Amino acid sequence: MPKPSAAKILYGGDYNPEQWPEDVRKEDLALFDKAGIDTLTIGVFSWGLFQRNETEYDFGELDSIVESLQSAGKRICLATGTGGHPAWLARKYPDVTRVDFEGRKHVYGQRHNACPNSPSFRRFATAYVEQLATRYRDVDEIVAWHIGNEYGGACYCENCARAFRVWLQRRYGTLQRLNEAWNTTFWSHTMYDWDDVVPPNALSEHWRGPDHTAFNGITLDYHRFTTDSMIDSFLAEKEVVRRHTPSIPVTTNFMGQYRPLDYHRWAPHLDFASWDNYPRDAKSPDMMGLSHDLMRGLKRGDPFWLMEQTPSTTASRDVNPVKRPGILALWSWQAVAHGADAVLYFQMRQSKGACEKYHGAVIDHSGRDDTRVFRETADLGSKLEHLAGEIVGSQARNRTALLFDWDSWWALEISDGPNRLLKYQDVMRRYYAALQNAGIGVDVVDVSTDLSGYDVVVAPVLHLLKGDLAGRIERFVDGGGHFVTTFLSGRVDVDDNAFLSDVPGPLVNVLGLRVTETDALGPEEPNSITVTDAAAGPFEASLIFDVVETGTAEVLATYANDFYAGTPAVTRNRLGQGTAWYCATHLDSTGVTWLLGQVLAEAGLSSPYGGVPGIEVTERHRDDATYLFLLNHGITETVITLDRTGRSLLTDTDIAAGDIVAIPAAGVVVLKSAPTAS
Repeated sequence: MPKPSAAKILYGGDYNPEQWPEDVRKEDLALFDKAGIDTLTIGVFSWGLFQRNETEYDFGELDSIVESLQSAGKRICLATGTGGHPAWLARKYPDVTRVDFEGRKHVYGQRHNACPNSPSFRRFATAYVEQLATRYRDVDEIVAWHIGNEYGGACYCENCARAFRVWLQRRYGTLQRLNEAWNTTFWSHTMYDWDDVVPPNALSEHWRGPDHTAFNGITLDYHRFTTDSMIDSFLAEKEVVRRHTPSIPVTTNFMGQYRPLDYHRWAPHLDFASWDNYPRDAKSPDMMGLSHDLMRGLKRGDPFWLMEQTPSTTASRDVNPVKRPGILALWSWQAVAHGADAVLYFQMRQSKGACEKYHGAVIDHSGRDDTRVFRETADLGSKLEHLAGEIVGSQARNRTALLFDWDSWWALEISDGPNRLLKYQDVMRRYYAALQNAGIGVDVVDVSTDLSGYDVVVAPVLHLLKGDLAGRIERFVDGGGHFVTTFLSGRVDVDDNAFLSDVPGPLVNVLGLRVTETDALGPEEPNSITVTDAAAGPFEASLIFDVVETGTAEVLATYANDFYAGTPAVTRNRLGQGTAWYCATHLDSTGVTWLLGQVLAEAGLSSPYGGVPGIEVTERHRDDATYLFLLNHGITETVITLDRTGRSLLTDTDIAAGDIVAIPAAGVVVLKSAPTAS
């Protein structure tokens, strides 16, 4: 059987043939052909099966699996399998298992339970990967290495404590600098020896939970350290596979907006980004879009892989609804629209036991090919095959950026005050959704990104300012850019210490104002804002209310209630050739839509598809073509008038500018047209 085209979106997912006898595997391969499945991820949790003690490896079964996939013409994403370690390893080397936030030493169980700083884990994991890489180095069908699996969690053991002290010495150099960074004169916390430092957990600096800390600096640094520890563990395995297979790209599957780990710190070490999409509800096109764009932004716009998604239902939540008809394809196309060059599932065949036996799969327990899920999977597979030669490798070319920063996320949510009910993700999602609904493509990027290529930069709750960011923002605005930020921005430096200046610290000049007080109230005590020219609103505001005094900024909206009624709630400051906008309160969705509408209009950015309910629009570009994606997330058919001439790739029909296209609920249009600037 021929290999699938390299210029085709890869299609398949996680397969665990070691769980099944040979006759079932043969049936699976036949079904995969029917469904258009061409790429299979194998070995994700097979370490314990193929290494039975310290010295004995037995890859006979994996050899058989690889050979069968080769014979069937499938591409292979080979996992190192180290996301779950063998029972014998934990029994003989107890330093492998973690100590949790509460100080409890874990024993063998579950998965992802290894300490990233355990010398024993590192030694045996890399030795196992060495065996894999040596054995399968000449398998041409391997298209990627999948290191570990869904890295996450933190450890507070003695190995981590020692590693943390070394990490701190590298970061700060001297105890004097560390004491300054952590403001240890507070509560008599001066460190006189590096061994005075202990990990911040429930036994030391925390109460009530991980977000309640007496010393923000040490907790923030432990978040950074944990990310770097996971990266070091990843790199130890990457070094092995790179040495034996230098031409095979390396990745690991991220989890989108996953707070415990800073994926921006990880991104330089990946050949391509990949992630697992399991939305927390069935109506999250904006949340998924934000995560897709975040993953694309990790590698500065290069295509990513959708490494996992469920074909039908998850099994990890209290309530697990199935995907309604058409949603499997719609959400897969959404990933492609935002930059995915692979659409993969977990899982290919439904496990017969343990905690994922009810997790959805392409092939269910019955092994039939006439289920709704299988039919929808096969239909999408056919369409992706039809599009071979199209889309793959194309990129976004957006003029709007959304700054996403893990340091700000951590610092905001571990802060005592002003309002723990405010969540970073909720604010980011609200601003992203407003841009998405306006039909504006967005690059979700980290704060070190060069801003000069954008017309609009949106940075909600930019709480922590580091490096030269404030200066770059000012130069961006002065040069003609449009910058938007909000309440609780510009509050602390890289060490999470407050700026000893007017709020918002280094952003005072570019915003042309100062914040004199910040009020925090519960959701049951909202305020509202009134637009000064009465062209829109009023809009509801909640949770956070900055009291603002303007300098050079002009007032666009004011508070309606409380002692700060009539004071500025939304401002605009003109600086050089550009403008900087400040929203002093947590506006509702309609308020954010109004605000960003003003910004986009001033920047001259618009979309002919903006404001159409339920319709998401994105573009991917290459030198010889533009691919326009129109996705209907609504529950009814929507009629769209096209703004360009092109060819509908899913229907093989030519369409002219001005033609009307009806997009059914959960429907998708992919239009190929001549190259356009975004």
